[in-house]
Amino acid sequence: MQAFLQRIINGGGHINREYSLGANRTDLFIVWSLDVKQGIYGPLLCVVIELKMLYGRLETTMENGLEQTAYYAMHVGADEAHLVIFDREPKKTWEEKIRQSEERFGDYPVTVWGA
Repeated sequence: MQAFLQRIINGGGHINREYSLGANRTDLFIVWSLDVKQGIYGPLLCVVIELKMLYGRLETTMENGLEQTAYYAMHVGADEAHLVIFDREPKKTWEEKIRQSEERFGDYPVTVWGA
């Protein structure tokens, strides 16, 4: 995650932590240009990344996280929305902890990473 974020900063992007959205917050709101040529920036890409720790049931964390992430993304007009769930259970293998799936909250797509 840090390597990905460092590339954004090095490429002239901006990372806003705990971007305030009314009474709620999102963990990361990222804006950067995918097309930079000779210091001229192309169209911007806006991405919401919500970070969650897994406490209790995965289903509950997913439901709450998808709703929160989609709400944030719709509110700011993000191009992409990602929910990252960290599972710190030491008895699970990395294969059990790491996955990627495409989910939806209503009509809004959210990419889920981890757990």
